[in-house]
Amino acid sequence: MTELGIGIGWRPEIAEAVEGLSAIDWVEVVAENICVGHLPDSLTRLRQRGVTVVPHGVSLGLGGADRPDPARLAALAGKAVALGAPLVTEHIAFVRAGGPLTATPLLEAGHLLPVPRTRDALDVLCENVRVAQDALPVPLALENIAALVSWPGEEMSEGRFLAELVERTGVRLLIDVANLHTNHVNRGEDPARALAELPLEALAYVHVAGGVERDGVWHDTHAHPVPEAVLGILADLAGRVAPPGVLLERDDDFPPATELADELSAVRATVAGARAAGRHGVRASRRPAPARHPLLIGAGARVSGGTMPNGPEAGPEPGQEPGAGAGSASWARPVDRPVSAPAPTPAPGPDSAVPSAGSDPPVGAPVGPPTDNTPSACGGPVAAPGARQRVAVAQVSLLSALVAGTPAPEGFDTRRLGVQSRALAAKRAGIVAKVAPELPEILGSGFRPAFLAYARSRPMTGNYRRDALDFAEHLLAAGRPEREGARRELTAWWQDRSGNRPPGRATRLVRAARHALARR
Repeated sequence: MTELGIGIGWRPEIAEAVEGLSAIDWVEVVAENICVGHLPDSLTRLRQRGVTVVPHGVSLGLGGADRPDPARLAALAGKAVALGAPLVTEHIAFVRAGGPLTATPLLEAGHLLPVPRTRDALDVLCENVRVAQDALPVPLALENIAALVSWPGEEMSEGRFLAELVERTGVRLLIDVANLHTNHVNRGEDPARALAELPLEALAYVHVAGGVERDGVWHDTHAHPVPEAVLGILADLAGRVAPPGVLLERDDDFPPATELADELSAVRATVAGARAAGRHGVRASRRPAPARHPLLIGAGARVSGGTMPNGPEAGPEPGQEPGAGAGSASWARPVDRPVSAPAPTPAPGPDSAVPSAGSDPPVGAPVGPPTDNTPSACGGPVAAPGARQRVAVAQVSLLSALVAGTPAPEGFDTRRLGVQSRALAAKRAGIVAKVAPELPEILGSGFRPAFLAYARSRPMTGNYRRDALDFAEHLLAAGRPEREGARRELTAWWQDRSGNRPPGRATRLVRAARHALARR
């Protein structure tokens, strides 16, 4: 696997600071926040310096009951090509539920929600991963997520669930040690046990991030410094395997560049310390001896023309125990058919820069799910009959309770569901304020309480820009805001943005000037 080194998540708010960091080897960018053909200048300059850029998706929903949307896959593939990325990453999560499988309205979570660790969910996830691998031009790695709630009736630990996923699909892993800490605090799960069960030879890279504890619940905010507990889990992981890369995530409340540099230094020192202590070889695996064929990682290896480094004939890497290298994996899938070039990427739409589970790419009509007996698009085994329907019903019941106020499904901790529901609404309000900053300006201190009241009974069904328009329409239909001047401003804002086509540059300039004059 590609040796990445120490990196940081690139965000527009810290683009200049990231460019000024001399100690970074690579960056990761949220895939939905960039457009092919219109890459930010900062990313272009970083690439010219030889800095690797990895696209990190948040909207595929590979853990959902539906098969991956081909348009979303095509967009992610196009961004990987545009960035010259050695791999792409996504999450083991579901981000939407409902639709044809349940004959219910499609609901968007606007957040990464946990997949139940059951055989049904694993079958569905594996099939979805294979579909994604066949559509992507580079290897795929998947990230474990943080969770506030636990599914009742789970059949596997997180480590065992991920190990079986890797064994069945050959997918790589992006291990977020901050998420392991979150699940330790919120769900009582032991990070050391999870690391012991994981196939660390499949590790692509590692995430570290900060959070905050409130009322006994750990919130993975990516807006606080990395705590010692997270660095401790990183050290444990680095004592088991030399991670190909480690990346610092920061998504909000950005500190000065000097603080980012200090955090990167702490990450680097943690990894170096664990490796210097002689604890960086992969521990002995209990999995059976590998099949004698080259190690191929999903569709990416097929498209890129052959084996990944360290096939079974290559021997261990320096510092690794015999049989511990990537070539020892028994989970690689042999390949016996060619792969066509990735589908063309749709032209980016007006919402492609919105950090939303449903914002990028602009997709057409929902893809109707085939029955469970339909052969997989990638030729692999399909999920058990009825598995997709069972997973779909479970996921829409949970998401509806979180975003639409329906009764909590049986077996869930209702207090934790309440915490998660409020967190989703708060996140939704925050992102709407970012994508439509005029709304807080027009509504002032009344924006947040008005939006939270709106969100309690109106789940998100599209992207965040659509959500902002719907919120404004809701207020205007109710004769709000009460101040006539504010209501007139809100009406003009809604009318400007609710047309079928996005406004051109001239229209945007006129609108900005008019908005500035109206506020004098």
